[in-house]
Amino acid sequence: MEPSRREISWTRRDVLLYQLSLGAGPEDLSYAYERGLQVLPTFAMVAGQGVSAGDDVAPSLDLSALGIDLATILHAGQSLTVHRPLPARGDATVESRIADVWDKGKAAVLVLESVAADAAGPLWTSRTQIWARGAGGFGGEPGPEPDGTVPGRQPDHVLDAPTTAGQALLYRLNGDLNPLHADPAFAKRVGFDRPILHGLATYGVVAKALVDGVLDGDATRLTSLSVRFAGTLFPGEMIRTSVWRDGDLLTFVATCPEREDAPVLSHACAEVTP
Repeated sequence: MEPSRREISWTRRDVLLYQLSLGAGPEDLSYAYERGLQVLPTFAMVAGQGVSAGDDVAPSLDLSALGIDLATILHAGQSLTVHRPLPARGDATVESRIADVWDKGKAAVLVLESVAADAAGPLWTSRTQIWARGAGGFGGEPGPEPDGTVPGRQPDHVLDAPTTAGQALLYRLNGDLNPLHADPAFAKRVGFDRPILHGLATYGVVAKALVDGVLDGDATRLTSLSVRFAGTLFPGEMIRTSVWRDGDLLTFVATCPEREDAPVLSHACAEVTP
């Protein structure tokens, strides 16, 4: 499959909406007010898809072209590396490709890589792991073992980040309008009691918690973030992130304390600057 290329742009309004949808408020105006606005690196995951893009944004890769039933796929993992701090407004070219296909027996894992650059050079590289049920068993490589082994000691930080009952409804305005995050009847048809929060919303909430709780509120110090999506979170539940620091590497897990610390993110690590 040939790589796809698309042009994207974003404004401060897109950044503000994204960060408000992660829970930013009047107590942290550096995320929620255009004066002195800083950009969380995880904004890269929605750049070019939000309110400034309109209603006709094409997906970066069309998996249906591979004969994969979209009802069988699951967002299994996400990694992101930012090559420099993201501007609050900008234009970029994003080139996306299937970087790997791993055989897990009953499923295949597709690794979708996207690289964004602007006139000044590379901005970010993201790698999305898609779990495709029923597509395995073709004799391929199983893929590497995941990083993010938790140290055998008490965490250095425990960070609690609340979510709100309406958070998924706000987050979906960043571009992901999947009814699973809004429609109770649809959620029940696919096996959930009620709509769930987007995995990438959890990813962003945890990134903000790391910046605020470990990096002195400086989003430019968070340069990479890699996770596996280990379980669902319902809007209104707490995300508890336990963090172990070893120099410039953070290892962490995120759980839901209201459900006996049910796992939400696992095999998770981040790279930071001093």
